[in-house]
Amino acid sequence: MSEPDWAFPSELRPRPEDWGFDLERALGALVLLRVEVPEDAFTAQILGTERLGNGIAIGDDGLILTIGYLVTEASAVWITTAQGAVLAGHPLAYDQATGLGLVMPLGRLGAPALARGSAARAQVGDDVLVAGHGGRAHAVKARLFDKREFAGYWEYVLDEALFAAPAHPHWGGTALIGRDGKLLGVGSLLVEEKHGERGIQGNMFVPIDILEPILEDLVKRGRTRRAARPWLGMYTTEMGAKLIVAGLAAGGPADRAGVKLGDVVVAVAGERPQGLADLFRRIWALGPAGSEVALTLARSGKRQDVRLSSVDRSDFLKKPQLH
Repeated sequence: MSEPDWAFPSELRPRPEDWGFDLERALGALVLLRVEVPEDAFTAQILGTERLGNGIAIGDDGLILTIGYLVTEASAVWITTAQGAVLAGHPLAYDQATGLGLVMPLGRLGAPALARGSAARAQVGDDVLVAGHGGRAHAVKARLFDKREFAGYWEYVLDEALFAAPAHPHWGGTALIGRDGKLLGVGSLLVEEKHGERGIQGNMFVPIDILEPILEDLVKRGRTRRAARPWLGMYTTEMGAKLIVAGLAAGGPADRAGVKLGDVVVAVAGERPQGLADLFRRIWALGPAGSEVALTLARSGKRQDVRLSSVDRSDFLKKPQLH
């Protein structure tokens, strides 16, 4: 699990004189995260047992913000700072609703904290900076090309995600930084989509604004106080106007209830969902984890009515241990 040997071409890197803040200090807040996960972890088969990504120092105590999938079920976390220091970290929290994760260094981090800004105030067309650990060689000048709802097949919805291009090749946990030098979002995905008459390859970012209401709880409790959402373990994708079951979590509620790959989701509690985000919101509206979910499916031209006993997804995940 070695750090890739690469760099952005010099013409794509940010120049200190072009930005109205201390660029080197801002980039110094980025750290490298090397994560080990047990082979029998629930997410090991999909996300791997060795994960490499970025983190962002956001607190004077060294608190690190990252994208949650990097540290889910982590048994060990190693942090490398911009100054070259290496120290262990504790996977403090992973919030499934936002997709964000926190790591607390088990020692003095010595990295400057990056101030948090407001994604809500960012405008499409704004110049931004996408940065990972590694200084200017791993940072790229970019532009915010969209702000919109995002739904992921893993039962995930953002009311308004941020999209910037060009893409950072090691996007997980990267920092989206605005013209004021403040953090706007955390890198989550690589996206390829049509924009106008041409295709764009960029990154999707989780907006920083959704961290603020839950940060204190995540630090103190490791999770938020809100009730866990019902989870089905039913990985659904949009194909035209249809919602198709493309995957199932082994042993999850949908798997146990007899849902099959290729089933078309027709209705939730008798109501037809209008797209993937609406499907998930209708399921979540039925109550907290443990609520019964009635689905109508189409299979081989026939309707199937199934009732699923939802669960809290965190019950399937290994919990972090502080050694």
